[in-house]
Amino acid sequence: MRDFPKSIVCLTEESVEVLYALGRSELIVGVSAFVERPKEAKKKKRVCAFTSANLKKIVSMNADLILGFSDIQKDIARDLIAMGQNVFIANHRSVEGILNYISMLGHMIGEGEKTSSYIEELENKISMARARASEFKHRPKVYIEEWDNPLICGIQWFSEIVEICGGEVIHMDKSMNSLATDRFITNEEVVAANPDIIFACWCGKKVVFNHIYEREGYTEISAVKNAQVFELKPEIFLQPGPAPIVSGIDQLLDIFEKYQELYK
Repeated sequence: MRDFPKSIVCLTEESVEVLYALGRSELIVGVSAFVERPKEAKKKKRVCAFTSANLKKIVSMNADLILGFSDIQKDIARDLIAMGQNVFIANHRSVEGILNYISMLGHMIGEGEKTSSYIEELENKISMARARASEFKHRPKVYIEEWDNPLICGIQWFSEIVEICGGEVIHMDKSMNSLATDRFITNEEVVAANPDIIFACWCGKKVVFNHIYEREGYTEISAVKNAQVFELKPEIFLQPGPAPIVSGIDQLLDIFEKYQELYK
């Protein structure tokens, strides 16, 4: 291509964090209202939520490229394309997909060398986590809850990160499904699996712990008996970008290391 994008609208958070990590934050002219990382990004103009967007405002920015994520934003993408905009929607679900997305975005803005170095850093972080997790004597069974009504278990990259850090996800088969509707799980399934740890990471709202503790049968779950129910931040673990690797790994390793103390 003759030139690389000089202005970008980011409809979701992962592209924002990648552009900042690559030292190209000046390209960003619009962001999601939910952007949290890095904090400086919150000063950028807000143009959308996750399922809705101010299309006229976005078009008025004359951005060279608009970035979004997943089938959930397909209608926004369709309307922007109909209005003559250049739109790229990523739809990855795995840790490998995150790394591939970072590589793709980095090359789209002409920062191949920086991107390769950044991906190497992330891969080293993952390798470190695997090595540290291999030293744990006890690998806890983990239930990841992404939503509470209906119950939705953790998405693939979240589950993969948990297993990289030393956990054994009780619903790994469901996590491999890309659509949230295919990741519904029942209380009966959770109780039967008897997880040692519960990670509650409700997208867009605070976790109400009593709503977990008071579910039928949950008092018999090891995670509840041993006070191993944790709230994790959605902006870290539900972000399909660097956040679960950069920040999530450290949090999970700390929890799993402390879990080993239960067996001393």
